[in-house]
Amino acid sequence: MMRPGFSGEAVRTAEQPLLEQGRGPALMAVAAHGLQLHCRRLLRTRRGRVAGSRAVVLAGKGNNGGDGLWAAAALRRAGVAVTAIPTADSLHEDGARALRQAGGVVNAWPLDDEHVEQALDLLLGADLVIDAVLGTGASGGLRGAMAELARSFDQRSQETGGQGPVVVAVDVPSGLSADGGALEGPVLPAASTVTFGAAKTAQLTAPGDRLCGRVEVVPIGIEAHLRSPDVLRLEDRDLEALWPRPVGSDHKYTRGVVGIVAGSEDYPGAALLTVRSALAAGTGMVRYLGDESTRRMVNLTSPEAVVSDGAPADEHVQAWISGPGAVDEAQQQRCEQALAEALQRRIPAVLDAGALEIAGRSLADTRLRPWIVLTPHAGELAELLRWCEAWDRLPEGVAAAEREQIEADPVHWARTAARATGATVVLKGATTTVAAPSTAEGAPDPDDDRDGASCVLTAGDGSPWLATAGSGDCLAGMLGTLLAHDSAQPQRLERALGPWLADSPLPEHLRGGLRDRLAGDGRWSLLAALAVVLQGRASRRGGEGPQPCRPEDIRAALTRGDAGSGADLGS
Repeated sequence: MMRPGFSGEAVRTAEQPLLEQGRGPALMAVAAHGLQLHCRRLLRTRRGRVAGSRAVVLAGKGNNGGDGLWAAAALRRAGVAVTAIPTADSLHEDGARALRQAGGVVNAWPLDDEHVEQALDLLLGADLVIDAVLGTGASGGLRGAMAELARSFDQRSQETGGQGPVVVAVDVPSGLSADGGALEGPVLPAASTVTFGAAKTAQLTAPGDRLCGRVEVVPIGIEAHLRSPDVLRLEDRDLEALWPRPVGSDHKYTRGVVGIVAGSEDYPGAALLTVRSALAAGTGMVRYLGDESTRRMVNLTSPEAVVSDGAPADEHVQAWISGPGAVDEAQQQRCEQALAEALQRRIPAVLDAGALEIAGRSLADTRLRPWIVLTPHAGELAELLRWCEAWDRLPEGVAAAEREQIEADPVHWARTAARATGATVVLKGATTTVAAPSTAEGAPDPDDDRDGASCVLTAGDGSPWLATAGSGDCLAGMLGTLLAHDSAQPQRLERALGPWLADSPLPEHLRGGLRDRLAGDGRWSLLAALAVVLQGRASRRGGEGPQPCRPEDIRAALTRGDAGSGADLGS
């Protein structure tokens, strides 16, 4: 089910009323209790025992270190041999005292340059490492001896194939900012992260999500004070609640008519994959525009598609897909016309591959709109940002980014591109990031960079084998189907949002506002993220293997009662 993530500042603000009431020690006790229970479960599962296991706590001087020390004291009472390594010149006094009273060991030497190797030996000899160095208020990454220890430990873990101790991060892995963004140094990767009150932005977005392992949220009583989430992470179960399924009264027009401008004589496969994926995802009708030879291949593989060599203005569709493999002059002209139709008639459109440059050029004269969905990978987004820079669409003082910068901080650059273009941006990657412009007209909101309307959505459960030619064409087909269906019957998504949010872990007081945003122009980012989730499910239908997400996998992933997976819709 969808998981909301919050900025570190939002969590600290939510804690403040309880701290002012003098409930700080109670918050720490609840957090430490949840942490030690999680550690005990891990030890029992991975090592077969709790008593007799060995644990090392890397303890910082703040409350994060206190959480780790209090949890370590409970583990010691359960029979775990515990050693704490201070990573600063002081420790949380009450937590250190509790560990000593339970029979644990607090090292006499703090972690410094002279003791890195000694500390590494202690970590590698343990069954469990509790990373309690830095919490949600930290910034700037690890430094000095702790940075060297994290690098050495990570390298040794990779050499042993992950056979060393299991690492549990307290709130966030040390070196990772709770708010996400580019890494500023080494991070101690965790097998699991126990976080308090709410998941943090970094745990649900790239690149941090790959460093946190499995995230477990321990409620500590601050949930009623949280403000709007910074990110929503969609998961497989969200398809069951939100993917549109036909009912007896439906016909092909209520299920959505998709217009597709894709493929060319040089790249006919892009047309075939896009058309077949749209049909597999359940669209009511496909109208394909292209050259004669590609049209013939489309009809041979998808005889239900209606093909033409006409212009987009002559076609009645409820969503457009343009750009995959559309490299010749005639198809490029059709892509331009499809974008013009989408803007003038408010028809949702997916612009992929060859249509992205057209979108960039169009910014000279007009802003795009949220119902225009751009689907670049990092390299294509870099090119799009150069167009934004050329037309003075970027915020003052911001320059276009290179691919490496975008991959290092995808949330920031997807947000930047959405605000600059006025469109919804789907930045594809191992974790795909979907960002919407923050107002209905796509204009920046100068007052709040993290309001609910600019909340990003992420999805990242696809097979690594999706990094294959053709995957983007399949995603475009699935997304176009969703857009067309929503255009034909927007009330279906609106009716589904309430029950979906009620079943989610989102605090109740935030559901109404988020529902209103997602029923409005935020719907395009939600639909885009749903298509990414379906692609992920389809990519795993045949197990892990060297293949893209194929149209037949899409159809199977949406089929109820298919014995091939226990995760089918409605199962």
